[in-house]
Order: sequence, then structure tokens, then C-alpha cells
Amino acid sequence: MPELPEVEVVRAGLAPAVSGSHVASVTVFDERSLRRHAGPSEDFVDRLEGRTIVSAERRGKFLWLPLAAPEPVEARASTGSATAEALVVHLGMSGQVLLRDRTTDDRLTRIRLELDHPDHGPLRLNFVDQRIFGSMAVDEMIETTDAPGALVPSQVAHIARDPLDEWFDDRLFLDRLARRNTGVKRALLDQTLLSGVGNIYADEALWAARIHYDQPTSTLSRPRAKLLLAEVRLVLEKALGEGGTSFDAQYVNVNGASGYFSHSLNAYGQQGKPCPRCGRPIIRESFMNRGSHFCAFCQRVRAPRAAG
Repeated sequence: MPELPEVEVVRAGLAPAVSGSHVASVTVFDERSLRRHAGPSEDFVDRLEGRTIVSAERRGKFLWLPLAAPEPVEARASTGSATAEALVVHLGMSGQVLLRDRTTDDRLTRIRLELDHPDHGPLRLNFVDQRIFGSMAVDEMIETTDAPGALVPSQVAHIARDPLDEWFDDRLFLDRLARRNTGVKRALLDQTLLSGVGNIYADEALWAARIHYDQPTSTLSRPRAKLLLAEVRLVLEKALGEGGTSFDAQYVNVNGASGYFSHSLNAYGQQGKPCPRCGRPIIRESFMNRGSHFCAFCQRVRAPRAAG
């Protein structure tokens, strides 16, 4: 599943092309890609066509395109849709958002938006999804409690900020982590604690911090927890700089290009290979219907020190 770096690469690629664009037409080829939209495909189309996209935003693995108020506002006031709205995009396991010209089609396109940009001219935005776990939805924007005056789609309101967000509160995260009674990797994957971190980057950050994935959060000292947070940021920033992680053609940027962070992985997917730090083999163990990759020598479960 795309994680923070992959979704941020998509957002950054979309922003200059869609900001200020007018939605000329919308075509839904597969209604299964509207599973998070509260209404039929006709409602989705009606609420998008004729609107102007303001920008491209992201929180964790969610991406959204805020929409300017419809014209005229009075025409929609009776239905309640005059409130702030956004087109919410979730990539799921294999979703792609591809920018094309009006003559280019993509296989497995589930939803298509024809856009008119004041500078770039006509564009086509194809939402492509092989496994159909991703989705699009028009959603109401609501106020968030973690930044003054900020709005997020209601579907995203429960998602915590990510470690690269300027409003991310390190102290709050560390305090909440210390109160958890779970393994540290489970905590990193909890999107209500911090967002954007999935299996790949959790394994990489834990390897860098020399922390076992099942180390109880309550036993982490404050310095080790701070180190882990620092390593999470470093691995996310490095992956972002390398365009994300692509193991196959299911994750690409808006132009269809793959990321290359897979060449920089130290732990994830490296089972059987020597640990880059100590030379012993990287191990893979089953974890939450997926796998955890770690060095059994460098990343041992540590018992808490006795008090006194």
C-alpha cells in the first residue's frame, strides 16, 4: 500500500496541474471506486462538474483536492452542499492518479476527470486501480482541532498528523506512545497516533533505531523514543527524495514513473541478506497478516531497567 512518501509524490505532482483547474466533465466507469462516497455515481458527478479545484492537500495516506464554492451557491443551499467540500482520493493497494492529455487513455481507469486549466489548457485526470481497494469521494470539509482554522475532509478527521507535518506535536506523540500498552511497530502503524507510516517505513525506521518490532512501548525510554521518531523522519524524507518505493508497476507518480527507494532498503524485503550493519542475516517474521523484517542481533527485545 502506498505510504506517506508515495502519496506526497503524487500530491506534489498534481498540485501545479490541478490547482485552479475547472472540472469540465466526470465519467465513472466503475462504481466500486465510489465506496466512500455518500451517494450514487450521479451525485458524485453532479457535485464535481463545474467546480474549480483550489489545491492538492494530504494527511498521512489520504489525498484531497479542495473545491471552490459552486456557482451559484444558492442553487445548492437547500441540499446542504454549499458547505466547503473536497474530492478525497485514497489509493488503497494499487490506486494511481495519472495526468494525461485528452487523447490518452489508461487501462483499468475507474474514474476520469476532464479538466481545463487557465495556463496548461485541457488535461485528463485518470484514477486507475487494478485491485479496486482505492476510492474517490466528494466529502464535506470540517474544522480540525490540531491547527487553528484548518479544514480537513470528514473522512480524514480521525487521522493524526504525520511526522513531516509542521503542526506535528512531538511531545504529544511521545507522551501518547509511552502510555500505549502494545508493541512499538503496532503503535507506528496506528494512524490515529501518527499517520503515513506503513509496513515498509516502520521496518526501516526500527532497523535504523536498533529497536525490535515487538519491543513494548511502555519500556522505551524517552531518549530511545525520540531516536525512533527522528529515524522515522529521516527514512520518510529519504524515501520522499527518491520518489517513494516501487516494487512493481502498481505504484507510480502522476506521470507514470516509478520511485527508486527500493534500492536503499536496509531491512524491508531483505530477508536472508546480510544486515548492512553487522553482517548477520535479516529475518522475516509474520506480523499482522504481513511481515516484519529485522536483524535479530542488532534489534533485540530489551527488558526495562529495574527501578532504583
